[in-house]
Amino acid sequence: MAGPASAEDLKPKTVEAFDRYVAATESQIDSELARRSPFLRIESLPEDRRAAAEAQLRAGQVVIVRLDTMDQDGTGKRDKPIAVPGGMIHHWIGTVFIPGATLAETLALEEDYDHHQEYFRPDVMRSKILRHDGNDFLIDLRLYKKKIITTVLDTEHEVHYTLVDSTHAWSRSRTTRIQEVDDAGEPDEHLEPAGHDRGFLWRMNTYWRFEERDGGTYVECQSISLTRDIPTGLGWLIGPYVTSVPRESLTFTLATTRSAVLKHAQMHAAQ
Repeated sequence: MAGPASAEDLKPKTVEAFDRYVAATESQIDSELARRSPFLRIESLPEDRRAAAEAQLRAGQVVIVRLDTMDQDGTGKRDKPIAVPGGMIHHWIGTVFIPGATLAETLALEEDYDHHQEYFRPDVMRSKILRHDGNDFLIDLRLYKKKIITTVLDTEHEVHYTLVDSTHAWSRSRTTRIQEVDDAGEPDEHLEPAGHDRGFLWRMNTYWRFEERDGGTYVECQSISLTRDIPTGLGWLIGPYVTSVPRESLTFTLATTRSAVLKHAQMHAAQ
């Protein structure tokens, strides 16, 4: 890649817009968690749509939809799009059902960050807990994605878990560092400066909810990520990456979580 796609600076106004989007979204999430019911997004759907979504979940599928948080206008209504100069925000929510799994089993795998490279390969090339204090984690992940363009990212994430009761929990994660890796795995491997790279991932927050019921555990995840915008004339190259990868990554993460928890449960049952 050459020219304007070689590197893009993450500008303060782009970060400010992302932070405003996250604050508006977290305000909504806090209100939902305070109400306690409905706990999952699919539980608030109209009856026909909820039945269709639950049928998909029972069939082992990931139910995923795009979201778009709005800002308040002058009257207090949230119907004003949040402009992101120099960047694009990708906001998705997905849900998966793990039959036979308990909340404790699901959380045990989620918090087993030292082995995420085994569960979530090839998307996760390396995983390590840097710090663990009660319900708080600082983790290191090396992420890999290939879609026309191949990119490798070294990332650090702060994660906090809250156990609501014996059948409900939630967690939040936010990136504290993202650096693109050049020549990954080679002797001359090196990191690009944070915020001065090809811009395929500048920020990422995830918001998880876990609910044990119906003979298994539901796992829901909202993902909000920030990427560069698409340069004029390079949509064929950049577009597929920045527009489809966030959705595909969330789908992969939820589907793999389901299969990994099921595999672990089967192994324990056999012992």
